[in-house]
Amino acid sequence: MQTIHQLTLADAITQTESHHSLFEQERRKTPLKKSKIFQSQSVQFVDQQTEIGTILKAIPSTEKNTLPSKRIAVLFSGGPAAGGHNVILGLKHSLRPEDTLFGVKAGPKGLLSGDLFELSLVAIEAVQNLGGFDLLGSDRTKIKTDDQFQAVLNTVRKFKLNGIIVIGGDDSNTNASQLADFLKTENCHVIGVPKTIDGDLQWGKFLPISFGFDTATKVYAELVGNILQDTPSSRKYWHFVKLMGRSASHVALEVALQTKPPIALISEEVKDRNISLDTIVTHIATVIAYRQGRGLNYGVVLIPEGLIEFIPDLINSLPAELIKDRDSHGNLKVSQIETETVLLNLTQKKLADIQAKPTSYLSQEPYKLTETEIQKFQSSEFSSNTHFFGYEGRCGAPSAFDTTYTYHLGLGAGALILNNKTGYIISMTTSNDILALPLSGMITEEIRDEKATPVIEKALVKLDSPAFKYFESRRTEWARSDVFSSPGPRQYYGPTANQLPITVALNQGLDSLLFTQ
Repeated sequence: MQTIHQLTLADAITQTESHHSLFEQERRKTPLKKSKIFQSQSVQFVDQQTEIGTILKAIPSTEKNTLPSKRIAVLFSGGPAAGGHNVILGLKHSLRPEDTLFGVKAGPKGLLSGDLFELSLVAIEAVQNLGGFDLLGSDRTKIKTDDQFQAVLNTVRKFKLNGIIVIGGDDSNTNASQLADFLKTENCHVIGVPKTIDGDLQWGKFLPISFGFDTATKVYAELVGNILQDTPSSRKYWHFVKLMGRSASHVALEVALQTKPPIALISEEVKDRNISLDTIVTHIATVIAYRQGRGLNYGVVLIPEGLIEFIPDLINSLPAELIKDRDSHGNLKVSQIETETVLLNLTQKKLADIQAKPTSYLSQEPYKLTETEIQKFQSSEFSSNTHFFGYEGRCGAPSAFDTTYTYHLGLGAGALILNNKTGYIISMTTSNDILALPLSGMITEEIRDEKATPVIEKALVKLDSPAFKYFESRRTEWARSDVFSSPGPRQYYGPTANQLPITVALNQGLDSLLFTQ
């Protein structure tokens, strides 16, 4: 008699290893829908005159692309961001059977060493809709020396490459622009794809967001929302939370708009309004004291990762070796500096000053307390915790928006290569237009290592933007009472699955938080 093997619970759990959790299995098989532009035989790009100059706009074409076969390499550069694998999937789907797609291992470093391998559709589909950059890996090598450019040229010639797709942030796409110029004589075209959770790679309505930002901020907002929900439950902790995002405060602003914490700092405001370290600490301590007097002895302080770069008193207090320790692109390693702990310690000292002289701080609106409330504050104890949310948001499974957005960025990047375009960065607008922006037009100069260096200008939070102005109009109410929100985890089905970042919806002048395709 034949023995029938029954799958035990242990067997079923073992089968979830190697990216086969029930969630990953479901996400992997979720189909992706192409926009109308990519449902035609091929895609063409036409010139479009705009206020920032000539850009390219993708239009569907009924004419089949008859150019000779292409050999294209794709690489990740810089830190991970959710959705990178779908860029590669879109790229593969945009190519013809006669074209060859190579993956570059370990980012720019692999391009220098010629560490390339052919990417099959089966291998790419195995990571469809999943987070991480593990299909290829990444690193932060900056290609800047003559020897490095020669090494790239050697790789291009060895693999007979007609195109290179660089998936990266502002520094990586600056490199892409330089490579595009360098490789023109080799007939090798270079296209950039906007990747960074920081949100600082954007260009008005033409490039409203980089991929990974939506997923990361949804992850952070869930965590912050959970903490905000915990605070009135335990009724005793103030949580100082630093959020990844480098110099820009887009992440902090987005998470603040999603969760409405009592205190959220914005680096660009500190810089533009020349706010001193003492003023910042005094504000934090005053809000804490006010809430303690009103029986709200708890809350959250959101701190952007790059805040330290905008406060001379704070950065000058750091050890010299910490300031000199920078990455290959010249960026200060702000994630390694515990700004949240520094601010917490200074706040504790300021609270002692307020305890001694309460009327000096708590006698004017909007943080005015009665005598009874001041006594309540003076009898309260201050308890705190610190957190840094960064790596938790970089490699999560991409949100519904990032899943779709990255797929179309890949489709667009492949179409650009097939149209023999070079030196462009691909974009998809909130109205679903596929655009290509000239990288050279985004380049500016920045002082690094005491010399002018060409870089793509970082898009910082603008104080006159609709997103900041809305935040500014509501933050005092958030400080004075509990109006926080807990947005919960990112969703793939249901009414919240298609929610755009609030900052993007506000800044783009949309009338809804939901995106449509």
